[in-house]
Amino acid sequence: MATAVEQNAVVSSLRSWPERIRSFYHDVRTEMKKVTSPTRKEVQATTTVVIITVFLFGLFFFLTDYAISQSLERMLHYFSRH
Repeated sequence: MATAVEQNAVVSSLRSWPERIRSFYHDVRTEMKKVTSPTRKEVQATTTVVIITVFLFGLFFFLTDYAISQSLERMLHYFSRH
């Protein structure tokens, strides 16, 4: 059985629930008023940066993969002859 103190804590928690929800939504509204959308120029600039970065990473990983595969191929060829 729950003690009186535990029951009071549960009841108190349940009673404060609506006020906590109201406070949460108030905070969300307040923060959403601070949100701004990026301009078209900002979106174009960040998109360009992302496309260039993806291309450079792709090139880097292609070259890394090619170098590793060639060195493994040469090692396997070398050890298969000896």
